[in-house]
Amino acid sequence: MQVLLLVLTFASTTLVGGCHYLSFEQAFQEMPAMGAQESRDWLAGIFSQPSFYLNGLWYSLTVLGILGCHEMGHYVACLRYGVDATRPYFLPAPLPLTGTLGAFIRIRSRIPSKVALFDIGIAGPIAGFVVAVPALVAGLALSEVVELPADQTDLVSLGEPLLFRFAAWLIFGDVPDGYSINMHPMAFASWFGLLATALNLFPVAQLDGGHISYAVLGRRSIWVTLAMVLVAVGLASFSASWIAWTVMILLMLFIVGPRHPPTLDDYTPLDSTRLWLALFALFMLVVCFTPAPIEPFVTGGG
Repeated sequence: MQVLLLVLTFASTTLVGGCHYLSFEQAFQEMPAMGAQESRDWLAGIFSQPSFYLNGLWYSLTVLGILGCHEMGHYVACLRYGVDATRPYFLPAPLPLTGTLGAFIRIRSRIPSKVALFDIGIAGPIAGFVVAVPALVAGLALSEVVELPADQTDLVSLGEPLLFRFAAWLIFGDVPDGYSINMHPMAFASWFGLLATALNLFPVAQLDGGHISYAVLGRRSIWVTLAMVLVAVGLASFSASWIAWTVMILLMLFIVGPRHPPTLDDYTPLDSTRLWLALFALFMLVVCFTPAPIEPFVTGGG
């Protein structure tokens, strides 16, 4: 099953990646008006070209690398502590921006201790982060700053996490008004990887951040979970792009409950090194987070 899902996700992300590359080459320019038959003929010609799928690999291999390393971080940590876990399940999806809903592993046995829980929880975000950062720098280096069209209604604006903004500033400096970064597909895959890292690090119930929070705070972590639910609801009211994520969090809490399940040893405290790593996890959440991931882009002309 895992192999089949990986193949399907590779196919869906490569298809989406090919579309991202076409958009990158178009550089915000509006498509010429075409009739229905002309549009079908144009699409058929695009999809029949091997270069379309080869160019799609920029996105698909990058995003699968980030997601795969994230989940393998969890899996290897599970092996270290003798925890029964599956290999990663990738989730293909007909989504025009991502082509995937991410990936996950199933843990099928109790976690032996809070130390093991912490290591399993943080290993994934760190592994994905280590891949996403150099991919972000490389992807931005392949991108370009271009002038925005005077008036176009079909553009979307991607919220820029602090890490993205810092890397873009190092490469491009201050982007003047009326211009924007035309993101290479590798840069977009890295942006999605940063967003996925932030989502997983939300300290809620059984997300990665919830594992870390429980390992550090024990049963008091439920108050962090409840506070983050309020934060998620606030984000959904601020940006519609958070609505789906907030609904998923609420469904998860309804199904599994807000309390994190205890480990077999809830009494052995974390050492100082792991407490510092917990602060690093908070740092990753902050620099990968954006309050408005996807919004309509308003250009000039009204």
